[in-house]
Amino acid sequence: MRKLVILTIISICITSCGLTTPLYYWGASTLNGATTYENLTYKNYDTQTPESICKLIHMYEDLVTHPGGIRKLPPPGICAEYGYMLLVPGNAEIFEKHATPTQKKIFISTDYASFFPEKGKEMMLKEIELYPESAKFIAPLIDRLCN
Repeated sequence: MRKLVILTIISICITSCGLTTPLYYWGASTLNGATTYENLTYKNYDTQTPESICKLIHMYEDLVTHPGGIRKLPPPGICAEYGYMLLVPGNAEIFEKHATPTQKKIFISTDYASFFPEKGKEMMLKEIELYPESAKFIAPLIDRLCN
């Protein structure tokens, strides 16, 4: 009887571990076991191309507008990374020239040169709103990049 109880407890523990839902959604899992976020950010920082920048901006917008996981919030740091990506000089022009029609459809404005800085600052402020502990790091970035 004791062995049966121990076996039941062990099986419940093992089974419950496989059913957990993550706190945050980082994008779909891919064949290599990484998430979309991991793959796109690695590719962009390893070999940055106009296409990788456009894919990354599109992915960030998707993670921010369609959060998943238990908390239903964008993962920590995503709004800040997205905001920074929009504030990097030249990215608005790159997006305008190289983004696919599907990627461009995610934004309400086609004037990317003025829209990206506004949206970038908005995303930085959203990071502080969602994760107040980030204010110490994000506020100086906003001052440097937006002023």
